Amino acid sequence: MNKDLLMWEETLFRDPNLFELDHIPEYFGHRKSQMETLMYCVRPAMRGGRPLNILCIGPPGTGKTTAVNKLFTEIEKITSKVIPVYVNCQANPTRFNVFSRIYKKLFDITPPSSGASFKKIYDHITQELADNEQILIVALDDINYLFHEKEDEKVLYSLLRAHETNPGARIGVLSIRSDTGDDFHFDPKIESVYLPEEIIFPRYNADEIRDILKNRINLGFYPDVVSPDILNKVVEYTTIPGDLRVGIDLLKRSALNAERKSRRKISIEDVDGAYTTSRLVHLTYILKSLRVEEKILLGLVSNHTEINSGELYKFFHRKSGLGYTRFYETLEKLSALKLIDTKFTGKGIRGRSRIITLRYGANEIKKRLRNI
Repeated sequence: MNKDLLMWEETLFRDPNLFELDHIPEYFGHRKSQMETLMYCVRPAMRGGRPLNILCIGPPGTGKTTAVNKLFTEIEKITSKVIPVYVNCQANPTRFNVFSRIYKKLFDITPPSSGASFKKIYDHITQELADNEQILIVALDDINYLFHEKEDEKVLYSLLRAHETNPGARIGVLSIRSDTGDDFHFDPKIESVYLPEEIIFPRYNADEIRDILKNRINLGFYPDVVSPDILNKVVEYTTIPGDLRVGIDLLKRSALNAERKSRRKISIEDVDGAYTTSRLVHLTYILKSLRVEEKILLGLVSNHTEINSGELYKFFHRKSGLGYTRFYETLEKLSALKLIDTKFTGKGIRGRSRIITLRYGANEIKKRLRNI
């Protein structure tokens, strides 16, 4: 028997759950200041008052959702007077969807999708809060999806003005938004009542990524599965997009590659092979955050091996009806997100003509745009 080979009933994983992207880790490193600010903002609710409103903002894969989920878990351990409700706005992009999630949390039943007016559901929620002297904290994750559906004003206004229709209702709003390089402003009417405490989640640096992944490795794999050199390679790949989820997914797929070949240790070959797929985790999350016109422009670029900016603008204007200023802003954003490359050719007006190319495979882009 070759002891270097993994037997069919053996595995490299001590705890495979640690490598699932929705896992809430016990160890949540390098986000101490963000967690302290979150606790500071909800502290008034623990004393029976309205919490401060919050906006968590930062690039994808920087711990925003994990921080909020950990906060909500702690709140539920401490008190039943504060009701935290997490809403994924990608899956719940309308006011009715959002308040259905709140209703489900309060009454443990989903309101009927037809036959019940929004006002009736809304009044039932606010009256329940007032009668039980409970404070509601609603987390709107991926709030940009409410903007896409033009539901943001209705959702936020209903939540933030609840105390005016029912004085006993106390509600705080915690928004989570991925910063993907575009300007972002709430409507002035909303801003005047929202006034959120802004909490920034910066990209993890290489040392922070190494520390977080090393902790997952120590708890999730059996000893000696991942050597220091392999960890360095995974960290190197993860720092390219700066998205921690890429590293977590890369460890999982690399281990599965090693198991497929009956190896007891992950090799560089396993990591390189897994990265082809794992790097697309970041791409999928980025594409989900794009506006309609940004998806249109990216789709147009994916139809060409390369295209100059003048020709691209003609296609873009024809399909979206938008002008050159918006085209230029959209082009700059896609470049900043590292989805496309733009190279000046030295031709055109003052040598400013540009050639546009994709940084990912065209089929990878098209497939994901179709499924979003």
